[in-house]
Amino acid sequence: MSEASDPESNTLSEHDSKTLLAGFGLPLAQEVRVEDAAGAAAAAEEIGFPVVLKLGGDQIAHKSERDLVRLGLADAASVSAAAEELLGKARPEDGAVHLLVAEMVRGKRELIVGLVRDPQFGACVVLGLGGILTEALGDVTFAAAPLAADEARAMVGRLSASRLLTEPFRGEPAVDLDALADVLVGLGTLAEKRPDVASVDVNPLIVRADGSPVAVDALVEVGEAAEPPAPRQRPDEAELVARFQPLFDPKGIVVAGVSSHPGKFGFVTFHNLLRNGYTGEIFPVNREGTEILGRPTLKDVSEVPEGAADLVFVCTPYQVNEELLRACAERGVRAAFIASGGYGEAGEEGRQRQRELVALAEELGMVVAGPNGQGVIATARSMCAQIVAPHPPAGRISVASQSGNLVSSFLNYAVESGVGIAKAISAGNSAQTTLADYMEYFAADPETAVALLYLEGVPDGRRFADALRFTTERKPVVLVKGGVAAEGKRAAASHTGSLASDDAVFDGVARQCGAIRAANVEEAFEWAATFATQPLPAGRRTVVFTTAGGWGVLAADACAEAGLELIPLPEDLRAAIHELVPPRWSQNNPIDLAGGETRDTIPKVMDLVAGHPDVDAVIHLGVGIQAAQAEMFKSGEFYPEHGLERIVEYHQRQDRRFAAAAAEASERHGKPVLTATELATTDRHYGNAGPEGVKEQGRLCYPSAHRAVRALRALVDYAEARKVR
Repeated sequence: MSEASDPESNTLSEHDSKTLLAGFGLPLAQEVRVEDAAGAAAAAEEIGFPVVLKLGGDQIAHKSERDLVRLGLADAASVSAAAEELLGKARPEDGAVHLLVAEMVRGKRELIVGLVRDPQFGACVVLGLGGILTEALGDVTFAAAPLAADEARAMVGRLSASRLLTEPFRGEPAVDLDALADVLVGLGTLAEKRPDVASVDVNPLIVRADGSPVAVDALVEVGEAAEPPAPRQRPDEAELVARFQPLFDPKGIVVAGVSSHPGKFGFVTFHNLLRNGYTGEIFPVNREGTEILGRPTLKDVSEVPEGAADLVFVCTPYQVNEELLRACAERGVRAAFIASGGYGEAGEEGRQRQRELVALAEELGMVVAGPNGQGVIATARSMCAQIVAPHPPAGRISVASQSGNLVSSFLNYAVESGVGIAKAISAGNSAQTTLADYMEYFAADPETAVALLYLEGVPDGRRFADALRFTTERKPVVLVKGGVAAEGKRAAASHTGSLASDDAVFDGVARQCGAIRAANVEEAFEWAATFATQPLPAGRRTVVFTTAGGWGVLAADACAEAGLELIPLPEDLRAAIHELVPPRWSQNNPIDLAGGETRDTIPKVMDLVAGHPDVDAVIHLGVGIQAAQAEMFKSGEFYPEHGLERIVEYHQRQDRRFAAAAAEASERHGKPVLTATELATTDRHYGNAGPEGVKEQGRLCYPSAHRAVRALRALVDYAEARKVR
């Protein structure tokens, strides 16, 4: 994605840069341009001491590296002396030089703001911690231009050190977020109005003692005007559903290239469709017409009844695929999933074949997925058209991935957790249909509650961002991105340019569009499963409800780290719980009943907590403890005598009740209640009744409080993003 700065670009002097930026609302320190030492001294008298003195020029970019800045000059004599010294440092290649005399701006916080033109996402506004350690700190975020004020304010929250700005710091107030947002919005407007501006670097933007931001240095590069993005007319939601219906909801499937060998893709696909009970008709095509899996096959696509199939699953060599697709189109087939290789992944000849494939698809009016893909799943039709396992349970998560293996990973987690899948597709080479297309379809698909994506590259950043924004306005999108370590950082004359790594730009734009980005595959599935099974919270106010103190303490720490609000227990809620258990309970948040609960206490307390108006979400810990002891009883030599059979049944029933109580309270009050226990994984070999009870409710049992808390934070992030859009 990265590329160097335009060699034809021209760097404006600091003075000219500031003049340009002032027209777009950049707040500037008081400054005067002069030509000699006498003029500098006079300007300093006018501004008021102390002052800053700089040597400027059309060819001088970074003054600090050349020691061309003097700070804190306290009188006219020192200004004159410094002016003579700086003028003596001028080089022939600097061209015409001048002096800048400016007020000495004081503030304990320095920022960098600016503008870069990313080759994929276009113009992007930059915000980060500034000063001389900008590159070393690397605390920076990006947003596509133009941007609204609420998007600009959201950029502040994405900085790792955002609290330096949003809270008082060393006796100075929080930054004026509205004023800072105005700066960022102005830069976005500049990007739109001045397509010839290649980059802007304002470093530092100092936060004054009153919280207002002011620019003390600026650098603008201009060059050839950037091409505006081509306008695109998105199909409406009904058209999106209709376009992808033959791919995800076909009435019949042609499997081209079915083999009698169990190791071949055609055999596996045919088997998986039969094995998992696809509800439509299947037309296996094998040129010998041999019986496979006890079923007759067709020798040629022409034998398929006209209009009986919508989709062809292609396992034939690329050499015959053009003829195959034409024959399929004649029989009424409107979509193709191409598992065949030999296309874009196979060098320039393969790329040419891929271009020809797309042209053919457009000619035939056919939706083509792949090539070089793994398969497509639609659980509502029991359709497992894949060259690999598994077939997941039905659910509300829809998956699109640039890696077939990662589709399998997500499906495996669905099988293990019981939180199911609606649709899933391996995009392969994305010759015609891309992740952006699948996202838009998922946004319109009534069976999809959340989109889950894996990607490694973004060939068209503007198109991807447009689809991402469209989808997140309707449904959450959870994504995980691979290949970050191999991505580059663009070479540029400005600080803003050097900060613009591919992943940093992608991350900023994705979050600006409302996506929830996970760090890894496990986390991505857990968050998608959370969106698919939990209501969104109204805010961050969280209560931890635990049956053991240590878990609660660690969960409280995790809430603080995640930026959730672990509220003091409301007095009326505390009093209500106090009526149900002995006084030894914790009497605060986290709620630890300290073993004082009776048979019905936990469901009652769960309902009280989830129903309280001051509570937005609940983390529920400790389910499965009784069932674990039940298994210890059951597996020993004393079972079933000595009353063990009865207590085993009671313990298992109670843990299932507690799991059900969490889900029922969540649904009744419309609030997320996330249940977590390590027994979800450590007791998996025999199926602990606690985690199994959560699974029976159609929800995810998290293997630790920390993972539940991070999933809750994902819910909060999306809910908050929706409020400001």
